[in-house]
Amino acid sequence: MTNYILQIQKALPLRTAALVSSPVSRRCLTGFESSDGLIFLAQGRAVFLTDSRYIEAARAAVSACPVEELRDAAKQLRALCKECRAKRLFVETEHTTLAEVLRLRKQLPGVWLEIRDSRVDKHLRAIRMHKTPEEADCVRRAQGIAETAFDYILGIIKPGMTEREIALELDYAMLRGGAEALSFETIAVAGENGSKPHGVPGDRLLCKGDLLTLDFGAVVDGCHSDMTRTIAIGEPGEEQRKIYGIVLEAQLTALDMLAPGVACSEIDKRARDVIENAGYGEHFRHGTGHGVGLEIHEAPNLSRRSKDVLAPGMVVTVEPGIYLPGKCGVRIEDMALIIETGYENLTHANKDLIII
Repeated sequence: MTNYILQIQKALPLRTAALVSSPVSRRCLTGFESSDGLIFLAQGRAVFLTDSRYIEAARAAVSACPVEELRDAAKQLRALCKECRAKRLFVETEHTTLAEVLRLRKQLPGVWLEIRDSRVDKHLRAIRMHKTPEEADCVRRAQGIAETAFDYILGIIKPGMTEREIALELDYAMLRGGAEALSFETIAVAGENGSKPHGVPGDRLLCKGDLLTLDFGAVVDGCHSDMTRTIAIGEPGEEQRKIYGIVLEAQLTALDMLAPGVACSEIDKRARDVIENAGYGEHFRHGTGHGVGLEIHEAPNLSRRSKDVLAPGMVVTVEPGIYLPGKCGVRIEDMALIIETGYENLTHANKDLIII
C-alpha cells in the first residue's frame, strides 16, 4: 500500500497536492474501508483523515500513512495546503461532483482547484488495473464462492420457479458460502427476458424450452468476481443451440488472445467478427469484457474504442453475447488473470450447454 501512495506523491510537482475522496480509491491506497474520509497527498506528506466512527479501527489497520481524525475538513485542508505550500490541488475528476468542487473552491482560497488535469485519476487507474498477488487471490476466492453457488443452483432449478426465486437462491448461496457481499444485483432472466443484457429478475415462471441466463458474483476482502452462464430448461430449439455455439466460439476465440501486449480493442474485434460472420452482429450490443477488482467494472475495457493494452496482473472478463428481442439471449462469461505467459482462467464452471 505504501508504494501506491509513493507513486502518486512522486508524480506531484512541487507546490501541488492531491485529494483522494472516493471510497474505492481510499481503500486501494490504505487497505481500509470506510464510508467517510479523505487522503491528502503532497511531496513528503500523506495523511488519511477519517471521522470518529472509524478513527480507532483506522489507526490499528492503516500503515501506509498517518491517520488523523477528521473534525473540520475545511480548516484541516487549509492547514495542510499551507504546510506543504500547495498552490494547486488535484482532485479525482471522475468521482468529484460539481457541488464538491464549488465547496472546495470556497473552503480553499488561494489554492487553484485542478479539475482538468486528470493525473490523479490516471495514476489511480493504472494502480488498480494491475492486481497484487494478494488481490488476485481475493478475486480467485470470490470466484470460487460464486461457482459453488452455481453448482448449488443447478441442483434446484426446475420449471415453475420464478426468476426472482432463482436470483434469491443464488444470493443466499453466495452469502452462506462466505461472500462478504454480492458483486452486483444478480441477474436471472429467462426466455424473452434474456434478450435484455442487464435484465431484472421478475415473476416470470421458468418454462420448458426457455434459455435462462445467470450473471452473478461475490465479494471477498473488497474484491469482486463476475461470471455468466446460460442454461436450457428442457430440450433447446435449433436456433437456441445455434446461437449458443456461436457465442461459445466467440468467447473461446477472445480467451485465446489474452496475453500481455495485446490490444483490448483487437480482442473485442475478434470476438465480434465471429458473431458478425455468423449473421448476428446487430445482436451483440455491448463490449466483450471489462476489468474487475475493487469495483465490478473498472479498467481495462475490452471494447471497440478501448486504447488499453493487456499487461500482467490485470483481471478481465470475456463475455460476448447474442440477444434476440422477444425470443431469448445467450451470454457466456469467464474471468481471467493476465500472466507473463498468457492468462489464467479463474472460471472453471462448465461451458457446454447445460440442459435441465
